Amino acid sequence: MLAKAPKHLLAALAVVALLSGCSTVKGWFGGKSKEGEKPTEPAELVDFTASANVSKLWSTGVGKGEDLLGLRQVPAVLDGRVYAAAVEGGVRALDLQTGKQLWKYQPEKVKKQPDLRLSGGPGAGAGLVAIGTLDGQVIALDASDGSEKWRAKVPSEVISAPAIGQGLVLVRSNDGRVSAFDAGNGERRWFWVHDLPNLTVRGNASLTLGPGVLFVGNDDGTVAALSLNDGRVLWEQTIAVPDGRSELERMADVDGAPVLEGTTLFATSYKQETVAIEGPSGRPLWTRENGGVGGLDVSSSYVVVSDLGGTVWALDKYSGAAMWSQPSLARRSLTAPTIHGDYAVVGDFDGYVHWLRLDNGEQAARARVGGKPVRGKPVVADGILLVQNVKGELTAFRLQ
Repeated sequence: MLAKAPKHLLAALAVVALLSGCSTVKGWFGGKSKEGEKPTEPAELVDFTASANVSKLWSTGVGKGEDLLGLRQVPAVLDGRVYAAAVEGGVRALDLQTGKQLWKYQPEKVKKQPDLRLSGGPGAGAGLVAIGTLDGQVIALDASDGSEKWRAKVPSEVISAPAIGQGLVLVRSNDGRVSAFDAGNGERRWFWVHDLPNLTVRGNASLTLGPGVLFVGNDDGTVAALSLNDGRVLWEQTIAVPDGRSELERMADVDGAPVLEGTTLFATSYKQETVAIEGPSGRPLWTRENGGVGGLDVSSSYVVVSDLGGTVWALDKYSGAAMWSQPSLARRSLTAPTIHGDYAVVGDFDGYVHWLRLDNGEQAARARVGGKPVRGKPVVADGILLVQNVKGELTAFRLQ
């Protein structure tokens, strides 16, 4: 049997998810700090001389409905097309360079049944676009025209993007289950279940594909490697130990997608631990006490991660040593960083996007994508940065 979070904890889950950039319970609610106490207000943005030339290519709305659900929807890119979704907006295919809409899929309304709310995804690959819903449906679309190919069902809501590859569509549902479906016809091949702690951060790590293996970040602070053939566990490694006196202190969720580079897997957790792992064996290579719930990204030299307090860290990719930190965005509920050229990019609670220099962490550019929070990790494809906020505004930027 799966362990389910008690109903009285659901409100706490949403608070933790929506405001995970704050480092203390007191800090969740803002307010002025007394003399000698740590500040609780988000850091004010300071003026600086921009050293990066960033231009906005296009911006469009892709729907709405995410605002109060604690989701982190982000677009997927495949073959020059952007696939984006929103809870109440369906799925859209857009031209990456221009933002022009190529097709739109809106789930057909079934009489006497509620509308399908698209919450997990989209994922794209192998000519398919896959999306999950809040009632546990998985819908696969033809990437060329948006026509529906098949539907499948999982036991719980889907709030992270499916992974597609090697003949499978792989879906993580909110009950700790990973389900593998045949990409051609939607038949279930296998499933794997991992028990949940009593209290978790609102969110699930997207799945990471490797050759013949699937990497899964779990809510108990572990990462598991599963065989794509049958779902059996190849290894499981602890990223952070869920210790503490209270359920809140024990939260150690790995809620950002692990990043696989070559044979090395990088993962980070809510307990602010970041670990490099040898992918084939699961052997840890190094660990560092800097990290956060939203995930990380990897450049040629650095692993870049934003912690719960809003400090962005660059860690040496080969040793984990801290190379620089940027604390000027403290308590701004930052997204996970994304590498964009020679910069690390994060979004914040107020709709700002920040470019930081990879060599030293200095602020290099700033833009705004509306006044709503950016929760999902920005996406980079063909040199273009894509940012989606919780209002469903999708904006594309290019470095000049």
